[in-house]
Amino acid sequence: MTHRIRHTLVALALAGAAPLAAQQPAPPPPPPAPNPADVASVDAIVRALYDVISGDSGVARNWDRFRSLFAPGAQLMPVFQRQGQPVQMLVWTPEEYLRRNGPALERNGFHERETARRQETYGQIVHAFSTYESRRRASDPQPFVRGINSIQLWNDGSRWWVQSIMWWGETPATTIPGRYLSSEIH
Repeated sequence: MTHRIRHTLVALALAGAAPLAAQQPAPPPPPPAPNPADVASVDAIVRALYDVISGDSGVARNWDRFRSLFAPGAQLMPVFQRQGQPVQMLVWTPEEYLRRNGPALERNGFHERETARRQETYGQIVHAFSTYESRRRASDPQPFVRGINSIQLWNDGSRWWVQSIMWWGETPATTIPGRYLSSEIH
C-alpha cells in the first residue's frame, strides 16, 4: 500500500468518524455538591431521598439536593403492571425522573415516608429494601399507595451514593409481605 493511499484511507476514516462523534450526546454534568449531612451514612441518604421528593401542593422541591444524592450513571426504575398487561419496567436517569415526575409532585402534593427497612451490607455496598407509604398531604389519614423501594448504595470512601432505585407499588395481588413491614438492618 502506498503512502498516499494510506493517508487517503486514514483521512476518510477520520472524516467518517467526525460526524459520529458530533452526534454523541454530551455527558451529563457532575452532580451538585451534596449537603455533607445528607451523604454521611446510609440512614442519612435514605432519609434525604424521601425528604427531598416530599412536600405539599404548590411547594417547590430542592431538585439540586435530589441530584446530589445520585452517582453518575444512576438509574431509577419503576416496575408496574396495568390491568391485564405484562409487567413493565421503565428506566430513567435522575434528570428523566425529574422531567417526568417533578412537576406533578409539586402540583399535586406528595409525601412519601419510609415505614420499614431490610438492609444487607457487604464492604462498601448496601442493598436496602425500603418499605414506603405515599400521601398527597402529610396529614392524610391513609396512604394512597404503599410499596417497596429497592435501593442500591455505595460508598467511595468519602460519601454515600445512590446507584439505583427500583420500586413496585403494592397491588391487591402483591400485598407487602409481613417481613417487609418491620425493620431489620444488618
